[in-house]
Amino acid sequence: MAISNEVRATTLNKRTMSSGLVRVLLLGIGSLSVVLGVVGIFLPILPTTPFLLLAAACYVRSSQRFYAWLVSHPVLSKYILAYLDGSGIPRKAKYYTLLTMWVTMAISALIVPIWQVRILLLCIALLVSRYIWRLPEPSL
Repeated sequence: MAISNEVRATTLNKRTMSSGLVRVLLLGIGSLSVVLGVVGIFLPILPTTPFLLLAAACYVRSSQRFYAWLVSHPVLSKYILAYLDGSGIPRKAKYYTLLTMWVTMAISALIVPIWQVRILLLCIALLVSRYIWRLPEPSL
């Protein structure tokens, strides 16, 4: 899959590179996200697209080489480029993303004893759910 001009325009320049510990942390989170995204291709319970989008976001801030590899990968790039080009994310990815987010938010709300934080978590979950659900659905 060819990289679009819009995606090329988002590649790193020296001013956006993070330094030191932040860069290493972003590389680590990005790499872990790629692993989870690849596992998500084979396991139906784990979402693929959100992890690969997180990896792309981490790599674009830490390593031009890893970002270029990810967005030009023959298999993984189809999950990322559809979102970056404005085509959205697949319906299956939406379902898994929303399920994972709501389970995580519910567990967090049960653990946190402060009612204001619980309301904040609910508001965040509702707004993120609305955003994800309204994204277009490409055909992969």
